[in-house]
Amino acid sequence: MLTQSCRREAVPAGRRITGRLVIATHNRGKLSEMRELLAAYGVDAVSAGELGLAEPEEIGKSFTENARIKALAAACASATPACADDSGLVVEALGGEPGIHSARWAGSDKDFHAAMQKVDSALRSLNAAAPEQRRAHFVSALCVAWPDGHVEEFEGRVDGTLVWPPRGDKGFGYDPMFLPDGFDRTFGEMDSGEKHGLPPRGRGLSHRARAFIKLAKACLERP
Repeated sequence: MLTQSCRREAVPAGRRITGRLVIATHNRGKLSEMRELLAAYGVDAVSAGELGLAEPEEIGKSFTENARIKALAAACASATPACADDSGLVVEALGGEPGIHSARWAGSDKDFHAAMQKVDSALRSLNAAAPEQRRAHFVSALCVAWPDGHVEEFEGRVDGTLVWPPRGDKGFGYDPMFLPDGFDRTFGEMDSGEKHGLPPRGRGLSHRARAFIKLAKACLERP
């Protein structure tokens, strides 16, 4: 529940981000990607983890709802605009799982190798061996929230196929088993520039980059 100082207000869309921005995450990989994406805009990014902010319970029923919960909690607690990402892997043959529960599949110790094995085992139990049976996509929902409760929300998606065994040691999460459409290397085999470098130098390939491009157009200005 929002506090009195953090109620949603009817404010015109497209509010600009200036100065400091709290990245509402305790995930180092996600923080690193967000800092790289924000670097060109002169935004001072600090994480919720660095500020010692508690992680709110993610009780939303969608990526967007969970991103909003995290962003509003961080904005209210820090009295500073905050950006949250909620993202995950959606596997078609598994009815959309792990979806918003992608991090939970990794357990309390965040063992994503075990989570990838769990996904692959679930697919094998369905005899899903052919590429067309292993279709999946990543979703990233970004929410920027201000202490007055105003929010801006954006979503990006990238489609691909799940491979086994995992390939590459870059990125984080399920990256080593995700082969994006049109490429012969997994996200785990791509460096950060190739995965989420922004146009004109990069392709804005990842789900988070695609959501960020929308965010930047609406809320950021280059210095």
